[in-house]
Amino acid sequence: MKMKAFNIHEAKTHFSKLVDQAASGEEIVIAKAGKPVAKLVSIDSNKRHSKAERKLGLLAGQMTLREDFYDPLPDDIIDAFEGRRD
Repeated sequence: MKMKAFNIHEAKTHFSKLVDQAASGEEIVIAKAGKPVAKLVSIDSNKRHSKAERKLGLLAGQMTLREDFYDPLPDDIIDAFEGRRD
């Protein structure tokens, strides 16, 4: 997939053309002050990539959880997560 970058002014000026390019498979990056802030991609293209990246059950039968996995955490660990210190 090709990627092209445009600043906000260019994107506003050529929006219809950019939508057509994205629909044909190109990835359009929109930058503000030279920093990428948004991406315009085809909905179909986005769905294909999302499904390809997520394979459910990929590690089925290859991992086990410890018996205490679902037990409550100790108070000192909970305090650390919540930012409380002694």
